[in-house]
Amino acid sequence: MSSEYVGRIPASWTLLELADVCSKVTDGTHKTPDYQQDGVRFISIKNIKPFQPIDWSAYERFISEDEHRELIRRCKPEYGDILFPRIGTLGYAKRIDFREEVSIFVGLGLAKPIRELVLPEYLEYWLNHPAIDKLSRERANGSGRLTLPLEESKKLPVPMAPLAEQARITERLDELLSDLDAGISELKAAQRKLAQYRQSLLKAAVDGTLTADWRAAQGKPKETGAELLQRILKERRARWEQKQLAKFAEQGKSPPKGWQAKYLEPAAPDFSKLPSPPDGWTWATVEQLAELASGHTPKDAGLFADRNGDVPWFKVGDMNTAGNEEKLLVSSVKFTKEHAKELGLKVVPADTIVFPKRGGAIATNKKRRLSASAAYDLNMMGLVSAPSAADWLWAWFQGVDLAKLSDGSNIPQINNPDIAPLTLPIPPASEQKEILEQLAQALDNASTQEEAIAKMLQQSAAQRKNLLKAAFSGQLVPQDPNDEPTSVLLARIRAERESGATTTAKKRGRKAKEKM
Repeated sequence: MSSEYVGRIPASWTLLELADVCSKVTDGTHKTPDYQQDGVRFISIKNIKPFQPIDWSAYERFISEDEHRELIRRCKPEYGDILFPRIGTLGYAKRIDFREEVSIFVGLGLAKPIRELVLPEYLEYWLNHPAIDKLSRERANGSGRLTLPLEESKKLPVPMAPLAEQARITERLDELLSDLDAGISELKAAQRKLAQYRQSLLKAAVDGTLTADWRAAQGKPKETGAELLQRILKERRARWEQKQLAKFAEQGKSPPKGWQAKYLEPAAPDFSKLPSPPDGWTWATVEQLAELASGHTPKDAGLFADRNGDVPWFKVGDMNTAGNEEKLLVSSVKFTKEHAKELGLKVVPADTIVFPKRGGAIATNKKRRLSASAAYDLNMMGLVSAPSAADWLWAWFQGVDLAKLSDGSNIPQINNPDIAPLTLPIPPASEQKEILEQLAQALDNASTQEEAIAKMLQQSAAQRKNLLKAAFSGQLVPQDPNDEPTSVLLARIRAERESGATTTAKKRGRKAKEKM
């Protein structure tokens, strides 16, 4: 018994195991069902989340009546039963609060409470207790995708209060947690509004709405957006020529005659298909402002990794590392300059915009800028911008939905032709400066609000844990000396069951004799 996880409980309580308070603890089917368009509804791990109603919209599947009958011979979920995950994210539970027939998947466990001993609501709250989360992880198998064996599920501890006190505890938790959940819903709604505000702000910044009054007050700019674009294009060509000269020098060769003619001018936008931009603005394509650079994953790259290396090498997962929320600062792998060159890594400069180009990570829509010269793996793509366009391109690109650019195949992918022809407006440099200053201030304010909301959500999660801890240590509601102690109730139920089992056995014996 894991009493150290439960802590001290009142004298009228009894510490039992999940199997003691349930008529059955089992799991679902051990094979992938034959899904179809209609039939009997099927519950998966994806349908249940901590402290939330069962979400059918997230993952609604059906199986045939015949397959359902086969499955319920093993496990028939019913109203009041408790579902809990045994694979993946562990340590929470959800009570079945509907009466239709369903089947359940292998990753879910099912506990059928003994109603004379434990209220389903009480057991559901307990299985969401932090102690169950910790204990489930410790008893699980595996290091990545955890699996809690069914036998270990049955041994999970349950601090049993008297039935009357269980009712008082669940009633009080219902009251307190419903208020807490209402507050959390409001906070999450505020989060969504801030996310929408960010997108509206970015749109207003790049379509000229944000600085419409400022632009009218300033009059004609010294350099128009079209003139700025021509300056950027000259910078782009100059960078290409410098690279070519550096290659010739490295090879010990003199530049051949006509080498500059090999430069490919980037395609300009089709202005006939674009709306008229604000006064002084123009349109450009991404490839006019930036070089597209896909990443590279060399064979046996890990053999050359050097923690003291000069060249960071980023993977998509590094976008989630603390400190890498906007600029990539911390890399899991580094190389020396010599090894980076030997491996053929493409090292790009600071401020290059990078993003996922392959797989499910595209849907996260995450974009980052490099804090220093670095390389990245083949699952990422970069936009190496002209210096004069770097900040503006970053502001515009934050509003781009990467998922809409992917090719829609089984493994989503973004290729150069998906990015290069995208068009964006180019304001004069003076207006860019004003836009970026206003945008930075507004986004900073939004970030401050987002951080405050995130902190309040953390506090709400901590408050939920504290309420559950108080409830199951006997501190949330007072004990009543007139309540029947759990030990007495348990002894009476066992005696009644044993008596019932004996009576059933005698009846079977008499019937057997009669047949003889």
